[in-house]
Amino acid sequence: MEGETFTGKRTATSADMVKRGIAAGFPIMLGYLPIALTYGVLAKQAGMSILELTMMSVVVFAGASQLMAANMIAVGAGALEIIIATFVLNFRHFVMSLSFMNRLRTVSLRWKGPMSLGLTDETFAVTALHTKEAKQEKGALFYTAIILTAYAAWVFGSFLGGVLGEVIPEQLSQSMGIALYAMFIGLLTPSVKKEWRVGLVAVTAMLINALCVQLGMSTGWAIVLGTVFGGMSGIFLLKEERK
Repeated sequence: MEGETFTGKRTATSADMVKRGIAAGFPIMLGYLPIALTYGVLAKQAGMSILELTMMSVVVFAGASQLMAANMIAVGAGALEIIIATFVLNFRHFVMSLSFMNRLRTVSLRWKGPMSLGLTDETFAVTALHTKEAKQEKGALFYTAIILTAYAAWVFGSFLGGVLGEVIPEQLSQSMGIALYAMFIGLLTPSVKKEWRVGLVAVTAMLINALCVQLGMSTGWAIVLGTVFGGMSGIFLLKEERK
């Protein structure tokens, strides 16, 4: 009967799918809160107001990019530099979105558009583990609940971090700047374990960034060029050997 958990041929209600989506998104929420808090503190320290840093989370919703943007703002980078750097960093979302939309072929376009805006590495990974829901009648609600759970946690955590940034000691808030590097190391390490040449790409990007700074280039543009040309080096460094 309707209203029971989906098993066999029973049809899940909208409430069932939302509850299951929230449950699936709960681990993401727990992981997002401390990172969002850190972002909020660092963004406040960089000179952003609570409204500005919260609205960035509302509109952008990208952890690594927002932490990088906050760091670039702190060093005085311009808007164009930040936009280009975050665009390059988030370019992978084009591929993830295509894969995600391919799984949701049976879902109407009015659901696909909004959901694509909430796609992150974590929500993409969790939704990839739940493919059967895409074929169910209320499946769109399940995926939407996952995304909104993660989104709400990120926005709330960012706001709370901004508030804490006004009251915690400055020395403590400055020490949280290491979170940016810890996040990138965390993202990089699994890839390096699978393919050591990925580490060479990262080292190349760092060397290009350091060289640009030494040549007198602004920190913002040095990050942009390091990101772009470091990524392009992967075309050659990660080129598969022909048998």
